[in-house]
Amino acid sequence: MRDPDGLIARAGVRGDPDRDQHFLVDDRVLDRLPTYLEEIDADASHVLEIGGGTGALTDRLLAIADEVTVIERDRDLAAFLREEFADEIDAGELTVIEGDALAVDLPDFTASVSNLPYGVSSEITFRLLPEGKPLVLMYQQEFAERMVAEPGTSEYGRLSVSTQHFAEPELVESIPKEAFSPPPAVRSAVVRLVPRDPDYEVGDEDFFLRFVKALFTQRRKTIRNAIRNTAHISGLDDPDAVVEAADEDLLGKRADAVTPAEFAELAQLALDVGQPIE
Repeated sequence: MRDPDGLIARAGVRGDPDRDQHFLVDDRVLDRLPTYLEEIDADASHVLEIGGGTGALTDRLLAIADEVTVIERDRDLAAFLREEFADEIDAGELTVIEGDALAVDLPDFTASVSNLPYGVSSEITFRLLPEGKPLVLMYQQEFAERMVAEPGTSEYGRLSVSTQHFAEPELVESIPKEAFSPPPAVRSAVVRLVPRDPDYEVGDEDFFLRFVKALFTQRRKTIRNAIRNTAHISGLDDPDAVVEAADEDLLGKRADAVTPAEFAELAQLALDVGQPIE
């Protein structure tokens, strides 16, 4: 396997915290990341990597995948990857896409393993989750803990509900700051996301996610008050009708005590009686 420090030296670059660049240089962590796909027998025929950097993780993904596609927004790093992995590119094993992962067309991938740029990790995650593919992604520790949080905990929020709507998340490893060059300000964590069909029905997914977002802006209020106070976010025309029709026990809870299934039930009720504005 290519040495991560050697790759940085050959690329002639240094990580730049101001540009959200923290290169993962710990060989042990790099070696473990692909195994989180293998543990669940995920299809690794075409692995997508967001933010290839100098290619330390790319190198390890090439060892387990038939094909790897890397999306890298930094022009110089993309050029280095094309040079460093020229043989793999010529063999059809690697494709390097230079561009913004939020804007480029995604390939037809089977799984993703990525050390995400933390500043846009949420946006990238919610671009990947609807694809319904296994994901192994690196986040700031606090963000990861919120993704996997259970109802009734202080970490549980909109991110928890939205993530768990699409997948079963598991925090599989915490990563010390020293594993990166330069070290970020906080610890990191790896989350494995296994796609799943939720055990509840959602008639309008966009509205469901918007409704959850709205109610969590009033997380210290009861659901009754949150519904009434956030109609401008959820788009409800008649929030009072939703309150009148909803279960009294549910209305007395706060958002951080409401399960995803209860949110789904409430969102469907809101669709039926609250006349959402399109």
